[in-house]
Amino acid sequence: MTTIGLIGSGNIGGTVGRLAVEAGYDVVLSNSRGPETLAGLVSELGPRARAATAAEAAAAGDIVVVTVPLKAYREVPVAELSGKVVIDTNNYYPDRDGKIAELDDESATTSQLLQAHLPESRVVKAFNNIYYVHLASLGRPSGSADRSTLPIAGDDAAAKKTVTEFLDAIGYDALDTGALADSWRFQRDRPAYVAPYGEPAGTATAAYLTERLSATER
Repeated sequence: MTTIGLIGSGNIGGTVGRLAVEAGYDVVLSNSRGPETLAGLVSELGPRARAATAAEAAAAGDIVVVTVPLKAYREVPVAELSGKVVIDTNNYYPDRDGKIAELDDESATTSQLLQAHLPESRVVKAFNNIYYVHLASLGRPSGSADRSTLPIAGDDAAAKKTVTEFLDAIGYDALDTGALADSWRFQRDRPAYVAPYGEPAGTATAAYLTERLSATER
């Protein structure tokens, strides 16, 4: 069974970990404070979950989710993630992360920054546009009429296929929006960010999300 590594185990990381365990994946969790601080979450998730350091979670994961504050992206292990599919959930909040010139002048996206930091990894943007409470509750079986869709972006087609399969397993369809350079379309404060998932069930279908993405201007 595929193992999901989590670098960061806060609201989004913990929720992805919970959904992964429920779908039958093994999960290795980490955070910046040390494995011992994750004992409660590991106990809650059960025998498929264990805590480790960030480097250990990176090495153990077949798919690794990086879900840390953007200001800490340079602390993400590099060697341990070589060749791996890495899901980036980052959003840019200048008040928290400090000013980042490439993001302010829109010459790069957050995921492009992470990809540059991880040159041998295959980064895919996902999970950044949904509130963790909605992520925890909106998953539906494949084929359900009210199944929600999450946008993804990446430069590697095989990596996007892997992430699409993972999203399907935890209850979501995926909408491929293009390359990492296109991921600004569902970044913070865009029409496809958060709001679609807080509306009545079924509105975050692929067609509805495509409409939101099409309404987005740079």
